[in-house]
Amino acid sequence: MTLSDGLVLRTAEPRDLDQIGALLTERGEPADAVDHRLVVEDPDAGWEACAVVVDGDRVVSTATLLDETLVLGGVEIPAGQVELVATHRDYEGRGLVRALMGWAHERSAARGQLVNVMLGIPYFYRQFGYTYAIPIAPERPVVGAPPPSPAATGKAAPDTERETARGAAQDDAAQDGAAQGTTSDTMRAAAPRDTVREATADDIPAMARLQAAEQARADLWMPHSAPLWRWLVARDGSTQWLVERDGVPVGTARSTPPHEGVRLCDVAAVDAAAVHALLAHTGATSANERPGTVGGDALEPFLGPAPEDAQSYYVRVADPVALLEHLRPVFGRRLAGSPFADAEGEAVVSFYRSHVRLPYRAGEVGPVVAGGTMQAPGAAGGAGVAPDLLPSLLFGPHGLRGLTARFADVYPGPNADLMHTLFPPVRSDLLTFYMP
Repeated sequence: MTLSDGLVLRTAEPRDLDQIGALLTERGEPADAVDHRLVVEDPDAGWEACAVVVDGDRVVSTATLLDETLVLGGVEIPAGQVELVATHRDYEGRGLVRALMGWAHERSAARGQLVNVMLGIPYFYRQFGYTYAIPIAPERPVVGAPPPSPAATGKAAPDTERETARGAAQDDAAQDGAAQGTTSDTMRAAAPRDTVREATADDIPAMARLQAAEQARADLWMPHSAPLWRWLVARDGSTQWLVERDGVPVGTARSTPPHEGVRLCDVAAVDAAAVHALLAHTGATSANERPGTVGGDALEPFLGPAPEDAQSYYVRVADPVALLEHLRPVFGRRLAGSPFADAEGEAVVSFYRSHVRLPYRAGEVGPVVAGGTMQAPGAAGGAGVAPDLLPSLLFGPHGLRGLTARFADVYPGPNADLMHTLFPPVRSDLLTFYMP
């Protein structure tokens, strides 16, 4: 594609690798160049995942589209995430990122992706159809530390020490020695032996299982894809950790390098002891919340106050009708578990310049019927939702009720109970390539 001033947007090629790496390093950090190489040299992503703008033979701007999967109520939603965006300073303000985002969105649609989700600098990506919709768990300072575990110190727990002392007072010297040996053996057998080490590619299945167990507690989640797991263990911009208890994986997390101030993120574990081992081993000075999980609950007592500013993921929905059609099973299950389980009717949702009708009967919904302008949906028994708030309606923590309280152009209409059933608050847990 030819842009203004003779610039050309095209798919990246192996000959561009060094220039892209230098650009990403200049505008970001050296780890970004490593990440880019991992993506484009991986057979599941490849060079097709990256685009560049060139001025002759010079790479002056770049972006990469990663394949992702959101899961809402058990329904997988194909998604894309734009990352590794950079433009040379001499070429800023010429619409190159806009062109690259257009490329990414076209590629995303061609791959059947219904949602785009990304991290990005404030406001900038709202220019390209994104809106803030899914909250990011805040980063909080670590202000305390769990006590050392018996396994970590080699000491017996207080109750065991008291029992040993009582046994020693009651027996003669020979019996005392035998009793102490038995008690020590029992203590060693009972005390968990948690060790923390850097994870490798062989540990990916175990880490994925631990993360899946934590994410299953949420309504909406985004797991790491198989190639992304490979990149995470190979990159040097963060470290993946694994906790083992007598050789069995019981916890995982990742952290930033020490020179950045160690931040712990993506903590997943089977119990608090594994989380405490991660906290002690990494010496983290801050950590991201993960509410509603084992990891999050175990971290909570050791975290300071959350920052006042709220952070959210950017979300873009290019085709609302296609996404709503894809989510019909989710809507059906919500109705089936509500007082509307045996009801029959039609839910109308207007985005003002367009609207949709969701026919339902006995806990099943659809197909979705698309319609034109509807400025007064209440007259048709419907709800009104500003189009840029659709991602928040489907994936956000407020649901229709909360959005109604926050925005004048959102309202449930005369069938409010039905609409609140279809569009409840959503608790999310997203795993992304970069730590938010």
